[in-house]
Amino acid sequence: MTADTATPRQGYLPVLLGAALLAGGTAAGIGALSLADALTATGLPDPGPATTLGLPFVRAAGEIAAVLAVGSFLLAAFLVPPQDSGVLDVAGYRALRLGTVASGVWAGCAALLVPLTISDVSGHRLSEFLDPVRTWSLAGMVDTASAWRWTAFVAAGVFLLSRSVLRWSWTPLLLAGSLLTLIPLGLTGHSAAGGSHDLATNSLLIHLVAAGLWAGGLLALLVHALRGGEHADLAARRFSALALWCFVAIGLSGVLNALVRLTPADLLTSPYGRLVVVKFVALCLLGVLGWRQRRRGVAALRQNPDERAPLIRLALIEAGIFAATFGVAVGLGRTPPPPPTVLDPSIPMVKIGYDFAGPPTVARILFDWRFDLIFGTAALVLAALYVGGVLRLRRRGDAWPAGRTTAWLLGCLTLLFATSSGTGRYMPAMFSMHMIVHMLVSMLVPILLVLGGPTTLALRVLPAAGRGEPPGMREWLLAALHSRVSRFLTNPIIAAVIFVVGFYGLYFSTLFDSIVGSHAGHLAMNVHFLLSGYLFYWVVIGVDPTPRPLPPIAKVAVVFAALPLHGFFGVLLMGLQKVLGEWFYGPLNLPWHTDLAGDQRLGGGITWAAGELPLLLVMVALLVQWHRSDERTARRLDRAADRDDDAELAAYNAMLAEVARRER
Repeated sequence: MTADTATPRQGYLPVLLGAALLAGGTAAGIGALSLADALTATGLPDPGPATTLGLPFVRAAGEIAAVLAVGSFLLAAFLVPPQDSGVLDVAGYRALRLGTVASGVWAGCAALLVPLTISDVSGHRLSEFLDPVRTWSLAGMVDTASAWRWTAFVAAGVFLLSRSVLRWSWTPLLLAGSLLTLIPLGLTGHSAAGGSHDLATNSLLIHLVAAGLWAGGLLALLVHALRGGEHADLAARRFSALALWCFVAIGLSGVLNALVRLTPADLLTSPYGRLVVVKFVALCLLGVLGWRQRRRGVAALRQNPDERAPLIRLALIEAGIFAATFGVAVGLGRTPPPPPTVLDPSIPMVKIGYDFAGPPTVARILFDWRFDLIFGTAALVLAALYVGGVLRLRRRGDAWPAGRTTAWLLGCLTLLFATSSGTGRYMPAMFSMHMIVHMLVSMLVPILLVLGGPTTLALRVLPAAGRGEPPGMREWLLAALHSRVSRFLTNPIIAAVIFVVGFYGLYFSTLFDSIVGSHAGHLAMNVHFLLSGYLFYWVVIGVDPTPRPLPPIAKVAVVFAALPLHGFFGVLLMGLQKVLGEWFYGPLNLPWHTDLAGDQRLGGGITWAAGELPLLLVMVALLVQWHRSDERTARRLDRAADRDDDAELAAYNAMLAEVARRER
């Protein structure tokens, strides 16, 4: 295997180096052209060419390495099949090793961007920040430098972990880790500041993840084709389907992000707007090339798996456009946007991203919506996928319980309401509203979702791979369910600890105070609330099978051991003397929100009272499942008795008769 991976390197290395140089050169050129405007906007001195040219070059070239790591792990995990034993095949192993190298390069670029960023924001020469210890200590004072520091840590972790991986089961985790390295990019820069930065940041996160999967997958597929790897036709078909959805996500998120920063008049009258137009034109070109790739490159591979020339030609053109677009994107981040239309923004507008019409009322909670691009979109997509699966079952004549469909759709609707209605709008500004969202997302939404049985539905809808066919989504799902990670997490003790200790550790430590003013912090809290709640309720009331099935009496014991701790947490919160998040809530200067201690006690009362409804729902679900389990057991015994003419009952009666005879 090692010898095979060493033979065809000259074919793809010039392509990857050319893409990195093109991206870096484009970014550096745009940075040089916009340098005067940037220095005028910031009022800082020129830090010198090493910073003004080196920073955009290193960032753009590093992002090429980042998406190459994403695409390589994607190809190893889902585009080419592993061996029957679960060990990666030659194609997957080559992609894995390429992802390892790309992750190492990305970690090095991110580490180098720490001193470059400090030099850029301070206006001092790069030579003053070459001491690693001093520079990394200064990074905590600059948000962007701190983001690059975190990126370097995560990328280095992915690099080290991937070096020892040989089995397929680890590659999805490596893919997730490589995508995680893109997140700090979306939490800094123009999108993280100014008005509506919640919408801008969320749209940029979607934009980055979709671009990473699309561009990285294309580069990995191109390298795979240049190497002459096996299963190129399968990889091309699977990637083509993914690329279409990435194109849609990039287009919608990019348009929304531009609308937050620009007016239509700014598109052709400002340097920032003209760069946005260039990115839009590049996206349209990539869409056309992707369509031609499906019609020509993928079709040629389907007819003849060795006919790779059309795919390679079009992929080379796409890779060049992607590289130039990445350079434009980095240059766009260093170009001052047009001045905001609101010249004197309010404090909530600056800190949260939007203003409030007044105190929360029933009408405002129900009708004053602000759509959450992350969780609102997730709710709509999950509902659509579930309904699509149910309709597919019905078209082939199979039934699906209406109660499960109702529970799932109610869960999606509750998630949408919690994060996008007035509750989600007021959540960043008020602790009591934060606790309402916490209760809905961690207690009610997971209960409804697990009662929908999504895993069972997916296993019934997804087609199984035939003999000799490579594994697909159904096999990947089964592998995830039977993995060691799944068995560990579904241990009832582990699931209960994650569920309960999470909110005690969040609110009774310094963690909440440190992230309450951060949009990323609120995103992370909501993700934790949703996933930890789903894991816990999947173990105790889920209709989907778990790797560790529990008898009904054990489920009741877990519920009564964990849920009362949630109510006790509310009591402790009501009696807490320290005001959580006071440093953030107080300076908002909302005239209708001045009693922060009273609002915190209200939040504790909501937490204590809100535990009753989930407990009632859980107990009803457990009783129904227990009753149905007894009915299934009785029917199974009846069928067994019919088959053996009640032999077991006759033997039991004979035993009783023998006992009675001996007693007499």
